[in-house]
Amino acid sequence: MFVTIIGRGHSGTRAMSHTLSASGVFMGAPLNKSGDLLPPESMYEACRVFAKYVGYKGGLEWDFSKVLAMEPDPAFVRLVEDFLVTVLRTDNGNRGWKLPETTLVYPWIVKMFPEIHYIHWVRDPRDCILGAHLTDDLNDFGVPYDRTEDVRRNRAISWLYQREIVRATPAPEKTISVRFEDLVFDQDNTLARVGAFLGIPLAKIEMRPDSVGRYKTDEGVHMYDFFRADMLACGYEMET
Repeated sequence: MFVTIIGRGHSGTRAMSHTLSASGVFMGAPLNKSGDLLPPESMYEACRVFAKYVGYKGGLEWDFSKVLAMEPDPAFVRLVEDFLVTVLRTDNGNRGWKLPETTLVYPWIVKMFPEIHYIHWVRDPRDCILGAHLTDDLNDFGVPYDRTEDVRRNRAISWLYQREIVRATPAPEKTISVRFEDLVFDQDNTLARVGAFLGIPLAKIEMRPDSVGRYKTDEGVHMYDFFRADMLACGYEMET
């Protein structure tokens, strides 16, 4: 079994990475405390190679037609294989990796690894954008957008962009969508569902209920109109 977790930084992907590690899945080496595979620099550079082929229509619209039509740039393939060297060489039959920036290159990851298991990880964007992450400014990874001096808005656009890139990519054969909140409040059923998808039993780890709904005590801006469609699609309630 070969698996990766697709989800923006601060979406709670570390919980799934830790769950997989606790369940005997080799998630590469070394890992940091967030369960990210290190070192990440080759994947970061792969993101910049990929971004050269992404078109920008202005506003909140991007054109992924070129990256979807072409085969991955050979430089991209070399960088990803370098990043994944410990995962690709392991003798462990159950293996995978987690690094949030993988989401920025999702279409070409699917082209390179069409038969692996993809866990699409979702978290309420109002919580997801509260903390700083490397992908807050998409320009750092070569992605074109109308950057502002409003850090929260830049984070929100990053959240939307990563939803858009997943939506634009034809779904691979093995894919499942999981909400962070469901793992927190309904861990047994969520692990059973994901375990059935992966074909392995999953171990329980400690989850913190106070990690959900943090936006309710936040005094900054945490809701944007362009969140609404995705929030409804993911089953998140919006305040009236």
